[in-house]
Amino acid sequence: MGLDRRARRFLDLLAASARDSAGAPDLSDLREASVGLAAFAGPTPKVERRDEILADCAPSLALRHYCPPGRSEAELPALVYFHGGGWISGGLETHDALCATLAARGMCRVIAVDYRLAPEHRFPRALEDGVAAVRAIRADPRRFGVDPRRLGIAGDSAGANLAVVAARASGAPLALQVLLCPVMEPLGRTRSREKLARGYLIEEATLARYWDYYRVDGLAPDDPRVAPLRAKDFAGMPPALIHTAEFDPLRDEAELYAQALARAGIRVALTTHAGLIHHFYGLGAVIPAAQAALERIAEEVREAFAGIEG
Repeated sequence: MGLDRRARRFLDLLAASARDSAGAPDLSDLREASVGLAAFAGPTPKVERRDEILADCAPSLALRHYCPPGRSEAELPALVYFHGGGWISGGLETHDALCATLAARGMCRVIAVDYRLAPEHRFPRALEDGVAAVRAIRADPRRFGVDPRRLGIAGDSAGANLAVVAARASGAPLALQVLLCPVMEPLGRTRSREKLARGYLIEEATLARYWDYYRVDGLAPDDPRVAPLRAKDFAGMPPALIHTAEFDPLRDEAELYAQALARAGIRVALTTHAGLIHHFYGLGAVIPAAQAALERIAEEVREAFAGIEG
């Protein structure tokens, strides 16, 4: 099918706004854009929230814990969540509605990680934070009310990249990976990146800029620590729910990652959402089909956890 009508209108509005701006966006512009996108998120369902700190990290690491209403004392499945934003932007507030939806409709805990951002904190700082969070929750699940047999990782865009790499680096046994429009290579050269390089919310020039802010000298863009698609072995990775969009430049690399997992014998479900764009899961207020898709994703998470013996 073609581009969703409401998605097309949203992209047209963004294009009109960009024409009024002078020059290429700098770091502050990219961060402001990430905050601005949060205004287009769908409704935030009622959940129980608490902010907490992993004080034994260096430096200490902020988390936000989401729980379905009335289940704060229960042992529940959980997702450790990493927000998107190109490793340079986003945070607990920009992804609040998304995490709340996953928790409420997924009937699970969501523990969002406020990892350090580049360029102030370049690679591997965000990865170190991700590994610390996964290991801490896995080591003391009772503190978080987590069923240790049903602990998974999740993330969107660059956050999905971090989720996959942190899961591998942590060595922790995990039950599920949930990836939304994942970056599987910082400088991927797929057909969808070429065909959708401009005009579809996230652009190739912006992806390259993200990489410039995140990388350090000597770090190659095909290093598996930043390009999980380039890992030599996918055995032992958790079952995957991968969601991408028909008009997302990152679509092909998500599909390639799903294929790599399947070849390794990992159970994987890949969904390409027709007519939608990158970050659709955060645009429910302006694209009704995107909100419906997010709710289906959360229900899929609930079903996946329910299928794991608790």
